[in-house]
Amino acid sequence: MLSYKNDQWIPVALSADVPKATVVPASIPDGKIALWRSQSGVLAASSDRCPHRGMRLSYGFVRGETLSCIYHGWSFASDGRCQRIPAHPGLVPPETINLRNSVVEERDGIIWVAQERPTEEPPAFTVQAPLKTVTVDADIAALESAAGAKANENGVISCTLAGETIWLLLVPKSDCETLVHILVDQDATVSRRITLSRCAETLRRKAEAIQLREDA
Repeated sequence: MLSYKNDQWIPVALSADVPKATVVPASIPDGKIALWRSQSGVLAASSDRCPHRGMRLSYGFVRGETLSCIYHGWSFASDGRCQRIPAHPGLVPPETINLRNSVVEERDGIIWVAQERPTEEPPAFTVQAPLKTVTVDADIAALESAAGAKANENGVISCTLAGETIWLLLVPKSDCETLVHILVDQDATVSRRITLSRCAETLRRKAEAIQLREDA
């Protein structure tokens, strides 16, 4: 199973899946995070628990430049600092009230997160374009078998579907569940992308069938 170090970039989402003023749940080896983008476009990867009552912040909402908890409305800036406590409107929140943030970078349409600042930039995918992200109920070995190709040291499978190369950027979520970011050639037409999306769905079902046989 592919594993990540604290100072290694993890591809957690595609840029298109986190538009402005949106928060989504994501996972890193250290646990769940709330991945969010402010109204001005600033990205943040915050711990997914409000320090007040432990509610998941990924259930919350983004308003302006802050992420707010859906329970009692505590609001946090992209640097993790608490900005507002609605029950105490006159209170300036103490600096001790803050979220634990991960390092986040955006490159070539992919959002990368690391628990500690890596020494290198995230991998480049300059000739590829993100297509979509799917969760596959199979491990990397089953995906490799379905694709007929091995993942490289960065967890990327390059294979051919419908006569074109696609790239599968793999992130293990558990022993038998994998997050797969699907990339295609940046020059692929809309019709080709639709075809490749359907082929990728067939590949997903094939990998899951292989996993079921392995688990039987």
